[in-house]
Amino acid sequence: MSRLHTDVVEVARRDDEPAQFLWRGRLYVVREVLARWTESGGWWRSAAVQAVSSGDGQVDPLAPLDTAPIPSSPKWAQRAWGEPAPDVGAAVAPASIDDGEQDWFRVEAGAGSSAGTGVYDLCFHWSTGGWSLARVLD
Repeated sequence: MSRLHTDVVEVARRDDEPAQFLWRGRLYVVREVLARWTESGGWWRSAAVQAVSSGDGQVDPLAPLDTAPIPSSPKWAQRAWGEPAPDVGAAVAPASIDDGEQDWFRVEAGAGSSAGTGVYDLCFHWSTGGWSLARVLD
């Protein structure tokens, strides 16, 4: 049996995996990560993609794109042969785009040495940078 939740939790990570989490005022120590998966967001459901695919005329896929030149990197960020370092001036997607991507961790954890362990599904939301406890499995 499982119970669904949408509770916000605080998670401490170790080696890019949850090590412990605070839920309802209790600290749970992760004993084992049982599974890990990523759910990509529904980018295909965005308004722009829907407009292009439905042909409703709101977005013209043949319209020229607005472009701007990429500024040169500063001298301190260049390699000896003049190429910019790979992470300097790197562009990332605008913060306003949220495709709903999430990282999931199914963990075995316990709230203390005397308490037993349980199985919990923890979810990291990339758009907010926050964690939630989504499911408790009995």
